[in-house]
Amino acid sequence: MEPGQHDPRDIPILTETAKPSVPALSADAKAVHAAILTETLELADSLLHQAAKDIEATLFERVFDRLRAQLPELVDRILREHAATHEGPKDNG
Repeated sequence: MEPGQHDPRDIPILTETAKPSVPALSADAKAVHAAILTETLELADSLLHQAAKDIEATLFERVFDRLRAQLPELVDRILREHAATHEGPKDNG
């Protein structure tokens, strides 16, 4: 390896202490923090309830579409079966 090239296997070593960039929260900042959390949770709750309603509507539509598609065949089959059981051997007597 040529001098001056970085070896990717070298692990960098921190030589300075990291200093917090955000000061401790004041009472007002804590109130703002709590308000943001409350509003965020209320929004999430609202969005989840709406998503559940949307999912329910989609599932209802799918089930109803399947029923609409399968019902005619089901009715025809039952009518044929019913007619077949009520047709007895004809009396040629």
